[in-house]
Amino acid sequence: MASRALTLPTLSRKRIIATAVVAVALLLAVVALAQIAGDRGIAPVAASRDIRVSGIEIDTKGGTPQEAREAGWKEAARLAWKKIDGPALSDSQISAMVSAIVIESEQLGPRRYIARLGVIFDRARASAYLGGEGQVARSAPLLLIPITVTAGTETVFERRNPWQRAWAEFQTGTSRIDYVRPSGANGDSLLITAGQAGRRSRLWWRNVLDQFGASDVLMAIARLDYAYPGGPVTGRFTARYGPDNTWLAEFTLRAASPEQLPAMLAQAVERFDAIYAQALDAGRLRPDPTLNLENPALPAEVAALIEQGKVIAAREEAARATAAGEAVPGEGQTSPAAAATPATVTTITVQFATPDPASVDATLGGVRGAAGVRGAATSSLALGGTSVMRVTFAGTAAELAAALRARGFTVREAGAGLSISR
Repeated sequence: MASRALTLPTLSRKRIIATAVVAVALLLAVVALAQIAGDRGIAPVAASRDIRVSGIEIDTKGGTPQEAREAGWKEAARLAWKKIDGPALSDSQISAMVSAIVIESEQLGPRRYIARLGVIFDRARASAYLGGEGQVARSAPLLLIPITVTAGTETVFERRNPWQRAWAEFQTGTSRIDYVRPSGANGDSLLITAGQAGRRSRLWWRNVLDQFGASDVLMAIARLDYAYPGGPVTGRFTARYGPDNTWLAEFTLRAASPEQLPAMLAQAVERFDAIYAQALDAGRLRPDPTLNLENPALPAEVAALIEQGKVIAAREEAARATAAGEAVPGEGQTSPAAAATPATVTTITVQFATPDPASVDATLGGVRGAAGVRGAATSSLALGGTSVMRVTFAGTAAELAAALRARGFTVREAGAGLSISR
């Protein structure tokens, strides 16, 4: 009986532990599912090469609502044709080129029709009057990250939002930019976040870009400020690109009410497309060569430092070889000029991990305190990743490595540069 009394509590404890483990596993599964489930993204529309003209305001009348609408659509086609500088044609000729009418908003009365419409012309038919578009240079595939900032919250695909919808509905067929627009479904909301725009790691970026078949990245940032519920909305828009989050341009738009917000965002998307097209003409949207992991290209500053280090190393090796060749066996003396030769001051590139701002100051202070160091300053700062500093040192990279080891650093030598950690 005593053995039975000891065994039953032990079995109960094991069952409780097993039940707790299963409950925790189920909870983690639910949390992971919640991060990717739900209506998080909006699939982009299919790209078309047809000519679309949006925002045509019309106000027509007719004997019946249907007659008023038909008159409005004909007038919208005429106004849209005039907007794209088409030649003078009859209504029947213009109507023959219209492939679709897009209703952006409309009000239909007994004898009146008020609407804002979009008109899509068939490019194959319209080009006979507008002329050929010619050969236009297009960009490489560029991943688009639409970031919305509202009330201090940054959102991409975590939930559906009007900024992502505006980009999903944008017709990219006639654009010179080859946009790669994720839908935001499945794991997109985990892979692409607002924080991703601040990363500098090329390896991390390459992994993300490979998921979508893109060569580089574009960031379209919309900061929406609501004056009060139901009141005006001010949009401050910033265009950026590349893994270094480089600034391109910014502008401000204003909507009188939340009902006019979609129209404002559609206008902002067109402005962004024009900004990116201008950057393409200026040669600024070329894919970053440091993202090519098969044939990586170092930044010009780093490559110049490496070449400088090679030249200095070759010079020192030649000096040592000359000194060894002029030495006479049995003579243990060196020339006074050689003994008085000062150490060469060089600039050495040093990589170091920077998980937080405090680590930057601590590492810089430790390096500046090493013997022979004349100065140290960061040349590339990446919080949460690997930063780069330039160290002015009286000696070679090997001597600097020894001085840093004496300061308690773990040092790895890579070519003419160093990588340190604690």
